[in-house]
Amino acid sequence: MGEEDGPGLFHHKKQTLIDEITGKIINGDLLTKIQAAREIRSMIRNRNSSDKIRTKLAAAGVIQPLVLMLYSRNHDAREVSLLALLNLASRNERNKEQIVTCGAIPPLVDLLKFQNTNTLRELATAAILTLSTAPPNKKTLIDSGVIPLLIQILSCGTVQGRVDSVTALHNLLTSQQPPLIPDSKAIPPLINLLKECKKSSKFAEKTTSLIQIISQSEEGKSAITNTQDGILTLVETIEDGSLISTEHAVTTLLTLCVSSRSKYRELILNEGAIPGLLRLTVYGSEDAQEKARTLLDLLRESSNEKRLSSSVLEKIVHDIAARVDGSDKTVETAKSLLQDMVQRSMEVKMSEIQIRASSSSSSS
Repeated sequence: MGEEDGPGLFHHKKQTLIDEITGKIINGDLLTKIQAAREIRSMIRNRNSSDKIRTKLAAAGVIQPLVLMLYSRNHDAREVSLLALLNLASRNERNKEQIVTCGAIPPLVDLLKFQNTNTLRELATAAILTLSTAPPNKKTLIDSGVIPLLIQILSCGTVQGRVDSVTALHNLLTSQQPPLIPDSKAIPPLINLLKECKKSSKFAEKTTSLIQIISQSEEGKSAITNTQDGILTLVETIEDGSLISTEHAVTTLLTLCVSSRSKYRELILNEGAIPGLLRLTVYGSEDAQEKARTLLDLLRESSNEKRLSSSVLEKIVHDIAARVDGSDKTVETAKSLLQDMVQRSMEVKMSEIQIRASSSSSSS
């Protein structure tokens, strides 16, 4: 056999293996199907041409029998079929759509309800996340009633389950305009997840986006203030977050203050929001800068008292900078001055917190 026949023989053997696995998964007994599902996963994971393998396996007809295995009462059958379907769906939009078309959503939703099988629940959450990235699947997933179940997982799922749940909720809730507003019960676990994660991470961006969406309802606003460190966590995100997460956080606080200045103003001020908002007027995205200015104006005392609005403060800083370094370096110097003001304000904030803590300790 010549060298040029090598690749052809390899592809023939690969196709023969796919046909054998397909025959097992379609016609075999339960144990044979379980073994075939394991072979599907292994075949995809162990080959450099995994994208082509996914396409060939789907074309051979393995998706429908794998979906049917999700309905089995056998734990192993459910687990191996979930893993195989996850591998088939990875980086393949057509397979994601076919999995949903073949009826995978109802058994996946049922698996999300399982309280005593964390492995299956976590895998089902990962599958929902993967399938939710395909636009044609989003409406089917939303209509299935999966959103309340994903919210439950935010509180009682595994760490990976909660992370996947946030991303799946983000994919689904932001797929419609205006976004769907889920139950405010999601707020406490979302605040806790935001509190624990790096504020500049992609995960924080998705979490703050969900909090912003829920804050549009009255129940959502109340849930933020009633959750321990709810407003403080948003203030910390404004101080340490990425451009995206800071914009979501300031939008949420602005939504609260606009809805009822008398109710939320003191709550926001008491968490030391001013330094972060001042910094955001310089370093945030264009929308975040504008919202930070608006919020600063809402947080100041009533207009008949001699308080500086954020726009007046910025003008004074720029004027000082122009006098110090001239027009060429005005922006750079203004940013430096504002940064120094923010730093000093934060130091004052920390001093006040320490005094408050000392007073609390003494009284107790």
